[in-house]
Amino acid sequence: MPGANFREKNFEEQKTTNRKYRVKKEMADFGFANFGDDDDNEEEEFTFQGVTQRDGLIFLIDCSKSMFDKDDEDNEEEESHFQLCLRCAQTTLQNKIISSDKDLVGIVFYGTEKSQNPSDFKHVYVYQGLEQPGAERILELESLIDDGMKSFEKDYGHNTAYSLNDALWTCQNMFANSSQKVGFKRIMLFTNNDNPHAGAPQLQRQAKTKAGDLKETGIELELMHLQKPNESFEVDKFYKDLLYSADDDFTELANPAERLEELLTRVRSKDHKKRALRRIPLTLGPGLELGVGVYTLVRPCYKPTAVKLSRNTNEELKTHSKTYLRETGEVLMPQDLKKAQTYGGKRISFENDEINQIKNFGETSFKLMGFKPSSLLKKYYHVKPAQFIYPDETTITGSTTLFTALLKKSLERDVTAICKYISGKNFPPRFVALVPQEEEFDKQNVQISPPGFHVIYLPFADDFRKVKFEEQPKAGSEQVEKAKEMIKKMKFTFNSENFENPSLQKYWRNIEALALDRTAPEEVEDFTLPDDERMLKRAGEAIDNFKDMVFPSGYEPGAKKRKAGGATGNAAAKKAKTADASASIDVKKEAEEGRLGKLTVAVLKEIVKKEKITASGTKKADLIDAINDHFGV
Repeated sequence: MPGANFREKNFEEQKTTNRKYRVKKEMADFGFANFGDDDDNEEEEFTFQGVTQRDGLIFLIDCSKSMFDKDDEDNEEEESHFQLCLRCAQTTLQNKIISSDKDLVGIVFYGTEKSQNPSDFKHVYVYQGLEQPGAERILELESLIDDGMKSFEKDYGHNTAYSLNDALWTCQNMFANSSQKVGFKRIMLFTNNDNPHAGAPQLQRQAKTKAGDLKETGIELELMHLQKPNESFEVDKFYKDLLYSADDDFTELANPAERLEELLTRVRSKDHKKRALRRIPLTLGPGLELGVGVYTLVRPCYKPTAVKLSRNTNEELKTHSKTYLRETGEVLMPQDLKKAQTYGGKRISFENDEINQIKNFGETSFKLMGFKPSSLLKKYYHVKPAQFIYPDETTITGSTTLFTALLKKSLERDVTAICKYISGKNFPPRFVALVPQEEEFDKQNVQISPPGFHVIYLPFADDFRKVKFEEQPKAGSEQVEKAKEMIKKMKFTFNSENFENPSLQKYWRNIEALALDRTAPEEVEDFTLPDDERMLKRAGEAIDNFKDMVFPSGYEPGAKKRKAGGATGNAAAKKAKTADASASIDVKKEAEEGRLGKLTVAVLKEIVKKEKITASGTKKADLIDAINDHFGV
């Protein structure tokens, strides 16, 4: 069974900077998010084989005179191929600032008259070194695109006596000499010349040899071939041998128009690194285990948290916290602290070793409990985002074969595996359902769904709630039919990937406008708003029929009635309700039985006021302590 395309990469804490404002990005690792329960407090700082990984990308751009030609020289709005390449680089920098600003990007020109590179190669100009994207680099590119074309020949010049071998060698040295550890390395070569070094076989051989060296050192070379007006780009003349070896099965280049459109598209979203959250065993029985990697396919994306800065220096501030003894003001050290739980009015303290023993439920693993028909899994069982498991040969050899057999039989018999899942050290066990998923391909034979099991967290008996529903008036059969007709006409194919979060999009546009000194941020198109025009076109008549059938004549849906009394009346009613609640409570009995924690802060404040108790603060814990001290509990 073909494997899913999971590439191991890591992440680091990410920040975006501008003149007077800095924000810290949330951790954007594929497979890890803070979902707000015990299982999400795991360590977020991961490295792969002890080394932090990041991507490296170099734009290698041909600066021959043909790259500056236009179809209509009098049309100032038309862009040349060279301007198009710079625009792709600019868009990539803007995208990476949001998606993965720890990645490294560089820009190298070749075919220039002037030279600037560490190796002193002729006609090779390193315009921007291999560094993290930033506002200054983007503004520098913008200035070159908009104002630098007229003076380009003066500032950089053109020369056809370049060596593509030297240009590739320069890029290779940039990766090798980078102070940052680079994981995935890629060079994007932009040119509209399908036969460089024509008549110079030695230069062609050198370029092909260097391309082979790049492949051996793990550097991917990608050709972005641009077509001159009324001419075709013949890849077979030179670049086919440069890009592909005799062992490569696939030797067709992607459509350049599609690749350029992809590079020019602004995508303001975080880049989720495709890596395993953890690698643990799946135990099928005594002495029978296989290794699996756990992945998270969907995670919520939050706004980055603000970073506190010094008002005078604009430098990031560090926060230090200390714990003081209330009575003496003495600073307490970690070894001076214990954790306690109130039970039956008595405070029971625990040592750290005891807490670790209480939390420990066994080794991190999946343990098969049995199988159930897939139809028994209800949609309302969802208690937290699901995960995904895939075989891992690095931990247990032969895991793929056993995993494939388990997946195949689960699909054939339409069953779901029930497992006990301990996700990490000191984490509580959870029951999960392993829902099988078959591998799927699109029309171009590209994998769209990997084979594996979705890990669905199952609720415990304590998680189910008993909800009492009040008796509601029931709709008549004619009203139900009109509703069905309306809903049927308003149905559409929904896909979450087609809808961006407008709040995040607006946030990133404002940050970008500040960093790049824009007069105003770009407009945000909110795709979550209903398309009223299309809805009325498709279901206008059905909607009117439903309203006439359900609502009384003259009724306007959505119109709110103003409540009598306003805010003043509501506040008075709320205060009276709090006073009544505090009056009906036997405070001393509640304190002795340790039930004060179940009362609201408003009720506790009313009790303190009524009993004339002096409290050290207004927090709930302070109020409870004051009441307990008052009654000697």
